[in-house]
Amino acid sequence: MIFAAIVAGGVGSRMNISAMPKQFLPLGNKPIIIYTLEKFLLSEKLDYIYIGVHSSWISHMKELLDEFNIDKSRIRISQGGADRNSTIFNIIADIEKEFGESDEHIIVTHDSVRPFVTLRMIDENIEAAIKYGACNTVIPEVDTIVVSEDGNIISDMPDRSKIYHSQTPQSFNINLLKRLYNALSDEERLTLTDACKICFIGGVEVKLLKGDASNMKITTVGDYNIAKAIACLLYTSPSPRDRSVSR
Repeated sequence: MIFAAIVAGGVGSRMNISAMPKQFLPLGNKPIIIYTLEKFLLSEKLDYIYIGVHSSWISHMKELLDEFNIDKSRIRISQGGADRNSTIFNIIADIEKEFGESDEHIIVTHDSVRPFVTLRMIDENIEAAIKYGACNTVIPEVDTIVVSEDGNIISDMPDRSKIYHSQTPQSFNINLLKRLYNALSDEERLTLTDACKICFIGGVEVKLLKGDASNMKITTVGDYNIAKAIACLLYTSPSPRDRSVSR
């Protein structure tokens, strides 16, 4: 089976513009996370979509699903963890509790605050995860990159043709990801912030897939302002609150 894991367990501490986590902030006439969820609902290849939410905001997430008339037949809500990876593995635990373990299970992980993900990216992730076991959405670096060991003097200038920005979705065979994660030391688990690095450390090749510069992660106030401008360009016509999103 094919599952999506929308990671929304954070509390948005870097935004400092609202007590509300950034994934619930408005983008046009809908919260950021609703835009993200609607993109995943477009994929008929997904059997179920899990949303990992901080325990304090689970009830709010459920209210949003009702407010925006989201078809909940394929949606599950899981409790978020202390960090991104723990949220993903909380979702995996919920998947296996309901559907059991299987070597065929695939999980498509995505940041809730990347609302401009496309159906192409989602479906290509599914296909690549089935074929390769692990994949990462990326965009090539266009600027010159400098490395500094001390923050004052350039230590290295790597060839930018070999440098990519990692985005999400990142997708995996669930049993493969579990095996690699269980092989990590406690220290490695605490320092890893990216699921693809679990594969890298474990010596498993990760297939690169084409992302897009618009598939931005809303992390700072500046990002939020850019996202609002993009939303105005992409979604010029009003989207009534009673519009439902279904399979």
